[in-house]
Amino acid sequence: MFPINNTNSIFSTFLVTGIPGLEAAHIWISIPFCAMFFVTLVGNVTIIAVIWQQHTLHGPMYLFLAMLAASDLGLSLFTFPTMLRIFWLGAGELTFSACFTQMFFIHTFQDFESAVILAMAFDRYVAISRPLHYSSILTSSVIAKIGLAIVVRTLTIQVPLPVLLRRLYFCHSNVLSHPYCLHPDIIKLSCTNTRINSIYGLFVLLSTMGLDFLLILFSYILILKTVLSIASYGGCLKALNTCISHVCAVILFFTPMLCLSILHRFGPKLPSHVYVTMANMHFLIPPVMNPIVYVMKNKQIRDKILKLFIKKGPEKSQVKFIT
Repeated sequence: MFPINNTNSIFSTFLVTGIPGLEAAHIWISIPFCAMFFVTLVGNVTIIAVIWQQHTLHGPMYLFLAMLAASDLGLSLFTFPTMLRIFWLGAGELTFSACFTQMFFIHTFQDFESAVILAMAFDRYVAISRPLHYSSILTSSVIAKIGLAIVVRTLTIQVPLPVLLRRLYFCHSNVLSHPYCLHPDIIKLSCTNTRINSIYGLFVLLSTMGLDFLLILFSYILILKTVLSIASYGGCLKALNTCISHVCAVILFFTPMLCLSILHRFGPKLPSHVYVTMANMHFLIPPVMNPIVYVMKNKQIRDKILKLFIKKGPEKSQVKFIT
């Protein structure tokens, strides 16, 4: 998808790695990762299918949940297969074009998920602060426009990343430190000046996930302000209970990334597999846990899924007695 002119590079491929220091245990490590991939596929596909089929679930919250499931599904399809290929076959070679393509889609779905989580925070704010006008504010057309804006923002920001990588050549090493291709990891291996790439990569990070995180925090400040103005204690708990699933999604997505950034800058020097594991948590845990959390916390989704998989028994004939 992103061909490059690598005539100045000594290498023609990148080598993605598994978990450093644990190569001997890759077969055993692959078992939980395989189970996670299966849960991710089944969970997110099921949520999308149920919301698509059930017209009663075509409300704002469920449409945003379908977008979240789609981003989780996309992210997992561009991370798990490469990891399992390394664990099972020891095959870590990727051509430059394949690596840049994988990098593009990983970061695209990552930013898409960040924006969807922000949209869900706005949805929760409107539901709590303007419950009577909720349906009239978040109409289907408004949700479609939000979805389109997310796609346009994500693609506009992400497309330049692989384009800028095409001008680099690689001669020092071709071994990446993760089981998949990431932008910061790739530019570290370049022999050429990567200042433009680094500056643009930082701009992408701050203008997408950084900005989204701040706006999510701001949304929850407004939500707490609204909740605290509710007179009854039961009303406060009921309002906060509607946010639990979303708070879990925020924690699962942003916490590993923040911890990894803090460790890289201020923490002690740790073994490389610690950093790789934390990066894996950021990319792999949310797609696994989000469907589990939302199914457990949302009775409507849970009931619709049960109806999908559990066939109803034959209806018993009813006999009416006239007295």
